[in-house]
This record gives sequence, structure tokens and C-alpha cells, in this order.
Amino acid sequence: MTRKIALWLIWIGFIGYILFLAPPSQPSTVKLLKNLFTGNWLEINPIILSLFSLIGIWIQIYSCLIFADGRMQKIPAWPFVLASTATGVIGLIPYLALRESNQEFSGKKDAFLKLLDSRWTGIGLALSTVVLLGYALLFGDWGEFFYQFQTSRFINGMTWAFCLFGLLFPTLLGDDMARRGFQNSLLFWTFSLLPLIGSVAYICLRPPLEETRAETAPKAFAPTS
Repeated sequence: MTRKIALWLIWIGFIGYILFLAPPSQPSTVKLLKNLFTGNWLEINPIILSLFSLIGIWIQIYSCLIFADGRMQKIPAWPFVLASTATGVIGLIPYLALRESNQEFSGKKDAFLKLLDSRWTGIGLALSTVVLLGYALLFGDWGEFFYQFQTSRFINGMTWAFCLFGLLFPTLLGDDMARRGFQNSLLFWTFSLLPLIGSVAYICLRPPLEETRAETAPKAFAPTS
């Protein structure tokens, strides 16, 4: 229950921050969004372009855990993942707060789950992450980025959302590791305390989910939080 309350407070607090405490919206945000979605990327600071793209990487990392987790939950995972594609971490936190801790997986993996469970998916995410981080570090204008962080609601909110994705990843990690027989406290903290790098490394290194007969799936599970 403490975990659920903390997650709801983070959710409410982040929304309140964006609405009332973040820097004001800027007219330039419309032009930035237009450039992002029309592929006019040379007009965008590489740090901002990489940050925007890494939010998408985060959503894919979470998807690699959430859809397997959602198989054993009373609530479906897909509406929250879909919401996160539009609202980022704001759309995802309610799932983290509503789900019950569960370390089981039963039934067969469909093609979508097999894709999310594939080590090749993890490798693809890792390579994309390295490229985006390198692009930002080598070619980005950090002075402009810090200025926009202080003056633009969109950049400020996106930056804090990126940080929240890293902060909240352990809420799913422990159950996913146990579900795969990959329980190791040292590795858990290593994956948790290396934001983004640890998360994408986990997707690359974790063992695959074992399939079972659908009829052996438990009908219910006892909440542990």
C-alpha cells in the first residue's frame, strides 16, 4: 500500500508541477514540435532531439516488462502504454500504481510477447541508446539546452519525465527478474542505479520467459502490497 500511495503522489505531484510550477509555454514549442514530427531534425539541438527520442526508448524498455507483467494482472497493460506514447510517464504511472506485485507468468507467448522478450530487441534498444547519447554528447549545444530547460515548459517537463522513467524502473524490475528466475540483489541494484544504461543492459541480459500450459495459469493471486 505504501508503494501505491507513493506512486499516486508522484503522479499528482508531477502533473501539478507541469501545470503550476514549470516554466511557461513558449511560442517556439510549436515550431519545435513541427520540426520533430516532420523530420526537419537539422533545425533541432541534438540534445533535445536525443532526449525526445530517448523518451521513446524508455517506453519501449517499459513495454518489454509491462506486457508480460500485464498477462497476470487484473488490469490490461496496453491502454497505459498507449497513453504513455502521448503523455510520457504521466500515462504510465497509473499502471504502476494499480498493478499488484506478481512474479508469475503462465501460458504461451504470442508473437508480440516473443518480440518484446527477444534478446535482439534488447540489443536494438542498446544500440539506439548509444547512438542517441553519443549524438547528444558530441554535437549538442548544452548552453542552449540549459537555457531552454529554464524557460520552456515542454523541454523542462520532458527532461523531468526522462528522469522519472529511470527512477520508477525498479517498481517493475524486481518482479520481472523473479519471473525469469534471475533473482540477484547485486544485479538488481546495478540495473536500478545506472539510469537508462542499466535498464537497457537488463533487457539485453535477462533470460527469456518460460512458457507453460495455459490451463496451469493461476485464477487469482494474493496482493502483496
